[in-house]
Amino acid sequence: MADLKYYDVILRPVVTEKSMNAMATKKYAFYVNPDATKNQIKEAVEKMFAGTKVASVNTMNIDGKNRRRNTADGIVTGKTAAKKKAIVQLTADSADIELFTGL
Repeated sequence: MADLKYYDVILRPVVTEKSMNAMATKKYAFYVNPDATKNQIKEAVEKMFAGTKVASVNTMNIDGKNRRRNTADGIVTGKTAAKKKAIVQLTADSADIELFTGL
């Protein structure tokens, strides 16, 4: 397992309609490093965003999608990169994550 620092764990937020609606119940979605564990994700959120307390972390591995391209040599098939997504539930007395307030 790789030695991940807390700033290497969270890659970017997931900005979709479903994830924006979940913010009302203090659930935030992030794409995370595929090697990150739930404990590492919890520590990274608490260190990166001041005043937050994580109640639970749910993770899911997302397989890459199949893609086809036409080239001079014919049709080439491949896959996009696989991802890992984490849904972070904050406690009721926790501060909101400021990254999402302007969206």
